[in-house]
Amino acid sequence: MIRYKNFDASQGLFLTVNLEEQLIPGSFEHTLNYLIRRLDLSAFNAAFHNDHKGAPAYPPEVMLKIIFYCYSRGIITSRPMEYACKTTIIVKALAGDAEPDHATIAYFISSQAEAVKKLFSQVLCQCYALGLIGGDLFAIDGCKLPTNASKEWSGTIKELEKKKNDVEKLMGRIVEQHIKLDRERTGTGGLNGTAASYVYDGEYQKRHLERLQKKLKYIDHFLKRAEPRQGAGGEEVKSNITDNQSAKIKGAHGYIQGYNGIAVADSLNQVIVAAEAYGSGSENEYLPEMLDKLEGRMKEVSGEGEPLKEAIVEGDTGYFSENNLREAEARGVEVLIPEQQFRKRDSQFEGQKCHGGKGRFTAEDFEYDKEGNKYICPGKKELEYKGQVKLNRNNGEKYQAKSGDCAGCGLRETCIALRGGKKPKRTLYIADKGKEENLCEKMRKKIDEVKYRTLYGRRMQIIEPCFSDMSYCKKMNRFSLRTKRKVNIQWLLYCMVHNIWKCIPTVAVAAGG
Repeated sequence: MIRYKNFDASQGLFLTVNLEEQLIPGSFEHTLNYLIRRLDLSAFNAAFHNDHKGAPAYPPEVMLKIIFYCYSRGIITSRPMEYACKTTIIVKALAGDAEPDHATIAYFISSQAEAVKKLFSQVLCQCYALGLIGGDLFAIDGCKLPTNASKEWSGTIKELEKKKNDVEKLMGRIVEQHIKLDRERTGTGGLNGTAASYVYDGEYQKRHLERLQKKLKYIDHFLKRAEPRQGAGGEEVKSNITDNQSAKIKGAHGYIQGYNGIAVADSLNQVIVAAEAYGSGSENEYLPEMLDKLEGRMKEVSGEGEPLKEAIVEGDTGYFSENNLREAEARGVEVLIPEQQFRKRDSQFEGQKCHGGKGRFTAEDFEYDKEGNKYICPGKKELEYKGQVKLNRNNGEKYQAKSGDCAGCGLRETCIALRGGKKPKRTLYIADKGKEENLCEKMRKKIDEVKYRTLYGRRMQIIEPCFSDMSYCKKMNRFSLRTKRKVNIQWLLYCMVHNIWKCIPTVAVAAGG
């Protein structure tokens, strides 16, 4: 007969646990405990008003330790955090056995916008003091994450009004069906089915009608006070009834309702130096603001008057525009932002799908006729002036070939993009022609230099590991709050978790671990 070891769960077991000994040097919790004790948390005191009456509050140090540790383990909502405070020994060790409830945790996170911004700067100063920030090369990008809002409640004002009308029509049909059932029941003494089926159908329709009434009231309340949201280009963008500051954003796996967390990371150790969450899928318009934030943060941590004077900021093609390049030049910040076609001129990609040899003809390949204000293409056809246009938020002038001029041209494949079912004709955009210098054209030449093309190859190595660490490794892959103000708090906390993790090796040495 097989013999097994005997275990009796009813036996009493008494253990002596030293909470501080649970924080092992070289771990995230030990680093967190070490850093939090060295920060000035007085900014959090403004949220409390219990000097003379009211219950004592949990210290900000305790709350921050709980939140940061739980975030680092992918616990991003308040109820699981409350459970972790009661069941997880590491959380008990960090919090000194404190067990705040979920409402206290949720209120603390969502009500400390200004204090969290100051805390972000202090954590950054600790990273700088530990030698984790180089300050000579930065990369900017955005991480699109879903929020606590549904895509079903998104649409333009007209689309939402149509949805309201559809709900009203559906409610009318349900009422008609209910009346029909009542007439059949009272007129014939019963239904074609059983009495039980009538009760079931009637109760189901009643509950369905109540849900639709609630939805209709929700939509109607929103439409009475909402105005169309305007995008960066002046066009109307989709509103959202649940969280109108969020946006319907196209991500890697389809469309999401959420926010775009933009971050600027330093090249030395991928420490995030500046961060902000925006309710927009487009990042182009936010480059000037992020450059201001980057410069402000670097002034705080380094104490220098012009911390970006010798630095370079790299961005992907989404930030490429004349406006952004001029904004960077006005701030005295050197940027490296290529246009979308730059890889087609790179010989390293020859033979790959993205490589197109020399690429399409550019403005330099066209001859300008100043007297007639027109351009002559390499095939000796004329491109007539079509007036001022706005392309990708850049002002410029449009020139276009006549219909049919490009159809039989032997240079057509090198000149225009061919699309099935259309008769393409070459269009030429001359951006900011009246200005002394075209910065977009200057950037195209700059990115083709071996030095800068090699430097730009480091961009993904700097910023992408930050996003993968937060969203994949630590499971901070969505926002649990609503409105930009609260979501931005959470985004800054996510970035601080990432930065604190970067401090683990140096803190372990400094603490003698």
